[in-house]
Amino acid sequence: MRSRFADTTLDTSGEPLPRFGGATFALRFRLMRLSWMICWTLLAAWTPSPCSRWRIWLLRRFGARIHPTAIVRGSARIWWPGNLVMGQHASMGPGVLCYNIAEITFGDFAIVSQRAHLCTGTHDVDDSDFPLTSRSIIIEANAWVAAEAFVGPGVVIGEGAVLGARAVAARALDPWTIYVGNPAKPVRPRRGGPV
Repeated sequence: MRSRFADTTLDTSGEPLPRFGGATFALRFRLMRLSWMICWTLLAAWTPSPCSRWRIWLLRRFGARIHPTAIVRGSARIWWPGNLVMGQHASMGPGVLCYNIAEITFGDFAIVSQRAHLCTGTHDVDDSDFPLTSRSIIIEANAWVAAEAFVGPGVVIGEGAVLGARAVAARALDPWTIYVGNPAKPVRPRRGGPV
């Protein structure tokens, strides 16, 4: 789903801008998201760790494209399942904030640890309307986003890269490299990667 700024088919004339209390998304989509949040809360958020297959089944009902071997913890918060793609054995840990107004892709064996924040949305600070903008995030195969790290819009985390705990990635991360800090900086190659 696209915001009122990205969807040219929406007629928002006469409606206040979001910065003045107006809606960012069409009513139809807000109702779809409401039904998603209710379903996740009632049917999945409380389920124990071994129930990942059930949670994947539920995510797929709302449009997620997830391999059956992927793992999604019940305490993860996924903004919209239709913008989620997870490869085989990919993992979304407890408390992950997955703000996926644009697509987020996990490659095979990609791991996002507890309370990490994946954020595809931002605002155009140079536009007086302050419109919502979004760009996809890609976490390539064998990459790891450690606990409480932040990944911003448009970031590609290269294959096998590591984003350390509480680090902030605002730009692409090179494959098989370990990054730490804010902003994330490379500290060394990751051993065990491709030769």
